[in-house]
Amino acid sequence: MPPENALPRVVEDVPEFPTRPAAMHKGAAGKVAIIAGSRGMSGAAILAGLGALRGGAGLVRVYCPESVQPIIAASEPCLMTLPLPEDDAGRIAGGGVFAKLDLEWPTVVAVGPGVGLSPELGKLIADVLRAFSGPTVVDADGLNNLAALGPQAWVARAARPTVVTPHPGEMARLRQGAELPPLAGDDDETRLRIAHEYACLAQCVVVLKGHRTVVCTPAEAYINATGNPGMATGGMGDVLTGLLAALLAQGLSAFDAARLGVYAHGLAADFCQKEIAPVGYLAREVADLLPAALTHAARPRVGFRQSL
Repeated sequence: MPPENALPRVVEDVPEFPTRPAAMHKGAAGKVAIIAGSRGMSGAAILAGLGALRGGAGLVRVYCPESVQPIIAASEPCLMTLPLPEDDAGRIAGGGVFAKLDLEWPTVVAVGPGVGLSPELGKLIADVLRAFSGPTVVDADGLNNLAALGPQAWVARAARPTVVTPHPGEMARLRQGAELPPLAGDDDETRLRIAHEYACLAQCVVVLKGHRTVVCTPAEAYINATGNPGMATGGMGDVLTGLLAALLAQGLSAFDAARLGVYAHGLAADFCQKEIAPVGYLAREVADLLPAALTHAARPRVGFRQSL
């Protein structure tokens, strides 16, 4: 844990989206596996997959319950799918499912969007985090399932790139499971402290979502200035999960991927606000404008404050 009242160094720069060589091929652009979805929550898996594709990943495969696999496969022909056994509620089953996961294939694993909650899922996700040595993104129900396991869920990830993306409610559950004192507030300093304490405990990159999203490591932090209130609708976080996985798969460090990801995600929403309307644009429309936002991020600029 950090010393009392200690805060990380705040940086304002956003890394550029990497330029690709002319001979780039899809294998070199990274392989993203997304463990996501359940009965009634196939959209979360689809949106995470779209976020990864629009973020530039070379190949994207969604690992999902077998009953929703046809829905996900039909949603986007560029997504690959791997159907998994499911329980009676349509969630990925526990038991022998881990042996069916191909963790040798991906460059990056993202886990959590729409998977639901069960003790078996908590164990499965913890097993994935322990077994997979590459970069990992954990979001949504991935975090909710792990909260009950406390800090030991992250021990195996200490030397591996890991990004967690809680909204305030999920962050409160993570802190409670880790026996950190309750801490709440909407000001930058309080949100920075909330994220920093957990980043130090779990030795990971924390993306605390919300207005002025905080990206925090044990040593450094970034407070994002893109985005708008129209993002307050379902699926936005799923798109961000896929985008972060794609950036990690293309070789960015965890902190760089998180900063660029939240910047571009918010900027794509700002484009939607300008081109569609302040309210009513959809998460998939934000995903569709990620290439434009990432292109903007590749331009010379000062920090992140350049106007659209």
